[in-house]
Amino acid sequence: MDHDRSLSPADEQAVRDLFGRLLGAWNARDAEAMAATVVEQATLIGFDGSEHTGRDIIATEMARIFANHPTARYVWKVRGVIALGAEGALLRAVVGMVPAGKTQLNPAVNAVQTLLAMRSDGVWRVVQMQSTPAQYHGRPEVAAALTRELQELV
Repeated sequence: MDHDRSLSPADEQAVRDLFGRLLGAWNARDAEAMAATVVEQATLIGFDGSEHTGRDIIATEMARIFANHPTARYVWKVRGVIALGAEGALLRAVVGMVPAGKTQLNPAVNAVQTLLAMRSDGVWRVVQMQSTPAQYHGRPEVAAALTRELQELV
C-alpha cells in the first residue's frame, strides 16, 4: 500500500465532507443520518471509550443517546487528510462541544478525532471514528490555545 500517495482534491474534499456529515448529523440529533455515513461493520469510539460497532447498533445507540440526553453541538477543524492506498483515507481533526443552550465551548470535552474512511463503489464511508480527550496533561497552555482556536468556530 502506498501511504505517500496523495488524494485527489475531489477525494480529499469528499472525506472532509463525510466527516462534516457525520458530525452534522450528531448536531441535528439524527441517528439515521449518522448511520448512513458508515460502512456496515463500522466502529465509533466515543470520548468515554464506548464502542459501537455495526450500522444498526450505531443507529440504535445514537437514537438512545439523543432521546435521553441534551447533547452538545460539535465544532471542528480538520487538521489533515492522508491517503491510505487508492481507496482509503485517514482524517485527523480537533473538535469542541458547545453545551445545549450555551454559546461557549466546554473545554473539558475538547478532543482529537481520527476518522478512517474507505471508498466503495465510488462512495466514501466511515470505517472507524475515534475521539480522544484533548487533555494535554502538564501543558495547560496547549489546552487553552486549542479552546481559543475552536471557540472561533462557534
